[in-house]
Amino acid sequence: MAPIPASQATQSPATNPGPTTTTKKSHKSNNKSHGATGSGGVGGGTPFKTIEVAPAPRRKKRKLPENEIPQQIAAQLPESAIYSQLVELESKLDDVISRKKIEVQESVLNPPNCQKTLRIYVFNTFSNQSKSDGKSGDSPSWTLKIIGRILEDGLGFDSENSVKGNSCYPKFSSFFKKITIYLDQKVYPDNHVILWENSRSPVLHEGFEVKRKGDKEFTAVIRLEMNYVPERFKLSSALTQVLGIEVETSARVMTALWQYVKVKKLQDPNDPSVFLCDPSLRKVFGEERVKFAVAGQKLKQHLSPVQPVHLEHIVKLSGSNPSGLMCYDVLVDVPLPLGKDMSDFLEKTEKCTEIDDYDSAIVDAIKKINEHRRRWAFFLGFSQSPSEFINSVIGSQARDLKVVAGEAIQNAEKEHRAEFYNQAWTEDAVVHYLNRKTGSGVDPAGTS
Repeated sequence: MAPIPASQATQSPATNPGPTTTTKKSHKSNNKSHGATGSGGVGGGTPFKTIEVAPAPRRKKRKLPENEIPQQIAAQLPESAIYSQLVELESKLDDVISRKKIEVQESVLNPPNCQKTLRIYVFNTFSNQSKSDGKSGDSPSWTLKIIGRILEDGLGFDSENSVKGNSCYPKFSSFFKKITIYLDQKVYPDNHVILWENSRSPVLHEGFEVKRKGDKEFTAVIRLEMNYVPERFKLSSALTQVLGIEVETSARVMTALWQYVKVKKLQDPNDPSVFLCDPSLRKVFGEERVKFAVAGQKLKQHLSPVQPVHLEHIVKLSGSNPSGLMCYDVLVDVPLPLGKDMSDFLEKTEKCTEIDDYDSAIVDAIKKINEHRRRWAFFLGFSQSPSEFINSVIGSQARDLKVVAGEAIQNAEKEHRAEFYNQAWTEDAVVHYLNRKTGSGVDPAGTS
């Protein structure tokens, strides 16, 4: 508990002879009495003396952790120093483990990415294209299918993978922002454009199918717009020649530029915020000197949106079925498949109660040691001076009894002595008592 400020200090309970009223009438009477005493002077030049501020209660001692040995015991047991060192080491290990847990949790929420090859398969199936193929009344039809899989360990397409996929990686549709399929408008004049947008489809898919009725072969055009997070850009030919990259995020382009300047030692020694342009950089910036602060703005004109992946597929309605299987490889970023392992690790660490059991046993042992120390101190004090020890114990219990009974604020033994009324606060207490009696309309004893 913090010390009481002087502006909020109240008179000590021992100096207050009775209850204090706070009505307006008492305030007015106090003002009048103050003026009277100022002229006559019960207390001389100043009617009131400064009231002594009651000492603030002592702050509670900081409670030691339950697994630490008190200094009193450590002083008597030199062997406890080894235990204290182990406790300190355990605290450091707990801090390290806590930091690692936070890092693992962040990795689970935002896993690092690695570059993988997405293989896109485009093919079509058909049915009822001849009279002998289908039942009577069934119209000829075809189905265009687009599916994709992340290549793992050089494995390609197979029928089992095409259905199940790899649950460790995102689904096929998550890699694309928009997919547009153009059919031959002459064959299909109505609805010849099929559009799918990731923003309008909350459900992810492992592939796409377009089914139509017809018996004429044609060429379908497929445009795939990649969904890069963060967004990637295509670099101009001049910038590609300098940095050696074609498609990248703006942040990584700036990092590559800084590495180029650092390797070529193009930073101005007199002004570190400026770098000099060699012949290759002059083609990009068109200047001799460029500030790092404006380099990103100048590079925007060399960054353009990545062009969609353009595919063409001939829908064949004869021969082998499925027909026209074509493969296309695209580099994509996928999260490392460590989320499940990390989640299992966190779950195991949370469920592990063996360490908690050991901690509970240590805490119980420390409590027993403290109890034995108190008993030892009790009997040691009794053995050294039995009478004084018993008197101090009785006095302590008497004080505790007064605190419990609410009588700790008064000391009856001191009030029976004349010295108690010769203290500095007595004069102020008498004036306060007289003013209170006058304000309440009751004549104080001996004034009538």
